[in-house]
Amino acid sequence: MHGSTPWLTSRRLRAHGLLLALAVWSSYAWVLATPTLRDRNGLVKGTDFLHFYTLGSIALEHRGADLYNMQTQSALAQEKVPQAGRLFYVPLYGPQVSLLFAPLAALPYAWALAIWSLANAAIYALCCYAIWRTCPNLQSEPWTVLVLAVAYPAFFHLIAWGQTSALALACFTAAYLALRSNHLYLAGISLGCLIFKPQLALAAAAIFLLARAWKVIAGALAAGAAQLAAAWIYYGTPVIEDYFHHLLHVRESYTLLEPRPYQMHSLRAFWAMLVPWSHVAFGLYLATAIAVLWVTFVDWRSPAPLSLRYSALLLATVLVSPHLTVYDLLILTPAFLLTTGRLTTHNEDSQTRWLGLLLYLAYALPLIGPLAQWTHLQLSVPVFAALMWTIHRATTPPRPLEVPH
Repeated sequence: MHGSTPWLTSRRLRAHGLLLALAVWSSYAWVLATPTLRDRNGLVKGTDFLHFYTLGSIALEHRGADLYNMQTQSALAQEKVPQAGRLFYVPLYGPQVSLLFAPLAALPYAWALAIWSLANAAIYALCCYAIWRTCPNLQSEPWTVLVLAVAYPAFFHLIAWGQTSALALACFTAAYLALRSNHLYLAGISLGCLIFKPQLALAAAAIFLLARAWKVIAGALAAGAAQLAAAWIYYGTPVIEDYFHHLLHVRESYTLLEPRPYQMHSLRAFWAMLVPWSHVAFGLYLATAIAVLWVTFVDWRSPAPLSLRYSALLLATVLVSPHLTVYDLLILTPAFLLTTGRLTTHNEDSQTRWLGLLLYLAYALPLIGPLAQWTHLQLSVPVFAALMWTIHRATTPPRPLEVPH
C-alpha cells in the first residue's frame, strides 16, 4: 500500500474506504430502524438467517423428515416468526448445519439474530487479523487495513443477509495458516469443514487431487465424514439419503435457489446471464472452469510464494463455484491481503500498477453487481479472471533468453 501505484496511496484508500463504510453502514442502519422484525424494505431482518433459525428449530424438535421439505419449513418459519410472513427457502444445506443453529433456535428470533451477527463480525475480524499478521509489509498500515475490512461490500452483505460465509472464510484462513506451517493434514481438515458449503470446496478438491496432496485429501475426507457422521447419529440414515438426493438434483432448483442472478459472481452465473441459450451457457461455463482450474494447478506446482498461489486458489474457488452469491466473496479477503502484501515488495512498474488496479476493482465492483440485471454483464467476474491471470504471470518464471550460436 506504500505507493504501489501513484494514485492508489494509503491515504486515498483510507478516504475511499471511510466514505464507502459511511455510506453502506449508515444506509443499513436506516433500513433496520423499524420497531418490528421487518425492515423498511418489507423484508424480515436477517433475511436468510430465518432459514437457519428454522433449521435449528427442526433440530431441536428432532424433525429430520422435515429438513428437506420446503412447504413444511415455510409453515414452521411463519409459526416461529409470525412477522416474517410466508417465505420459502430451498433446503440444500447438509443436515449438520441444523445442529449448529439449534442453540440459537432456542432463543427469540431477534436475540438469535443479534448473536449470530456479532459472531459473524468476530469471525471476520479474527480472520483478517490472522492473515494481516502474516503480511510484514502491511504491518505499518493497520488503519488502512481496518477501514477497508469494515467497508468491504461482501462483509456488509454477510451481515445484512445473516449468512454463513464467515464460517467459510474461517475454513480458508485456517487452511492457509496450516499450509504455511506445513501442517498438511490440518489444512485438509480445515478445507473439509467446507462440506456445509460444498460448492466452495470444488476448486481446492480438484487442485489437491491433481497435485496428489494425499495428506490434505485425507484430512478433508476425515473432516467431511465427521460432520456427516454427527448428523447421521442424530437423525439416522434416511436424512443423509435425502440430503444427497437433493444435492445431486440441485440443477433443477437453480431458478428458486438464485432469485437474484445479478447477485451471483461466478463463471456459471456470468455465462447464464450473458448467453440466452442455457446449454451453450453451461458448456461455456464448463470450458472456462476447466481452464481456470488448469491455470491454478500450474500456479500451485510453481515455486512461487504460498501467498500468491493461495490467492490464485481463492480466486479460482470463486470463479468455478456453481453457486456463489455476493456474500460468499468474503472468502477473497485473504487474497486481497496476501496479494497486496506481495505488491508492496516490488518497485513500481506497469505490471504492479495493473495488479493494483485489478485489486481495487475486484474489491469494489460487487457494489454495482445489481446493474447486471439490465446489462446482463457481471463485471466482477472478468476482473477476477484478469486478477488470477496477472497472479499467474507473476508465478511463472521468465524463460531464459536463447543465445544464438
